[in-house]
Amino acid sequence: MRVDLKQFINSGETIAVAVSGGSDSMALLYFMLENAKKYSFSVIALNVEHGIRGESSISDTQFVNEYCASRNIKVINYAVNSLEKAKKEKLSVEQAARILRYECFFDAINSGKCDKVATAHHAGDNLESLLFNILRGTGIKGASGINENFNGKIIRPILSVTKSEIEEYLDKNAIPYVTDETNLDTEYTRNYLRHEVIPKIKQIFPDAERSATRLTEIAKLENDYLDGIAISAVYNEGDTVKIRLPLHPAILSRAVIFALKNMGVKKDWEKSHIDGVCALAASKNGAKASLLLGITAIKEYDHIAFYVERDSRPTPTAFTIGKIQFGNDILSVEKVALPIDLKSGLYCDMDKIPTTAIIRTKQDGDAFTKFGGGTKSLNDYLTDKKIPLRTRNLLPILADGNQVLAIFGVAISDKIKVDDATKNIIKLY
Repeated sequence: MRVDLKQFINSGETIAVAVSGGSDSMALLYFMLENAKKYSFSVIALNVEHGIRGESSISDTQFVNEYCASRNIKVINYAVNSLEKAKKEKLSVEQAARILRYECFFDAINSGKCDKVATAHHAGDNLESLLFNILRGTGIKGASGINENFNGKIIRPILSVTKSEIEEYLDKNAIPYVTDETNLDTEYTRNYLRHEVIPKIKQIFPDAERSATRLTEIAKLENDYLDGIAISAVYNEGDTVKIRLPLHPAILSRAVIFALKNMGVKKDWEKSHIDGVCALAASKNGAKASLLLGITAIKEYDHIAFYVERDSRPTPTAFTIGKIQFGNDILSVEKVALPIDLKSGLYCDMDKIPTTAIIRTKQDGDAFTKFGGGTKSLNDYLTDKKIPLRTRNLLPILADGNQVLAIFGVAISDKIKVDDATKNIIKLY
């Protein structure tokens, strides 16, 4: 088998080879041992007994342990209950076993037992995954197949090696292995593809594995590029996540997924959620889509914002110098002295503020006199400033009756501006 391990392994690392005892993993273990000195890394074995096949599974683990003992190879052993997890979490046995297996891999890495875990996925597995994903209706990400390097910690060194090359390597080196009878059970979807579908494909297209590898490499490269563009359009603003518009639909759908992840949604979104948010891009300002976990997406001018609705508006509070608790926010009113740059913040004449003024949220009938003159309704002013509809009802404002004197973080009224006669200046933020 011809594999350049430099792209996977750094000098001095300890690599745990995931060994089930089957032909592929035993070939990988042998190959890694053969190359350990050349690339200056250490090899240990990692075995996970999945609790699926009873005594047969335990026997396979015993085979691995005895083989490694004969070669003086350290083994990390794990035992998990895939059947119990599948039943409890309503997963297929395959899904449960994979989740538990990777939990063991990362436990070995995070506990310092090894630097990386190497798995024996090969070109045949890649073709199998590609077909499986296509038949489920995948996009370009699914067409990328199996990653050679997952998270920088799980490596698949022989992913480009065909099954026939592995079989030749096993024969040439007289490498022993055991056969997992569940790998022959075509009741499992992947086994059906492996034993019934792929052999027929290879009768017509003998080089199918290598062809699939070329396709997945191209798809991965393009997928990474598109993901990069999508990620650059997503950003956090406080407890809100936003997507910049306009975006091509192919990029927008990806950006929606990244935005949901930023909101803490790691799984369970559906295509209907993605389509619902994408439709907002062509909708009028203020259009909404309800998503999962209480998240709402809303069209706000040249953005789509993702947020969780607050329960209620903050209650009105007195206006004083110092720190002011207003709902979940802390506002500041600070005395300042000249000289100052009045363009560097919201500064006002403290003596122009009536003693009856309070801090509250907006109300019907509120009016605002812009800096420099001209009075209009507060709603119209906030529309002119492109303040999102969802945030308007929560904005802290300084008001006396229906006369709005300041909008924290936005503007101050001409009625309380600093002028040549001002003696006491305060800053709002």
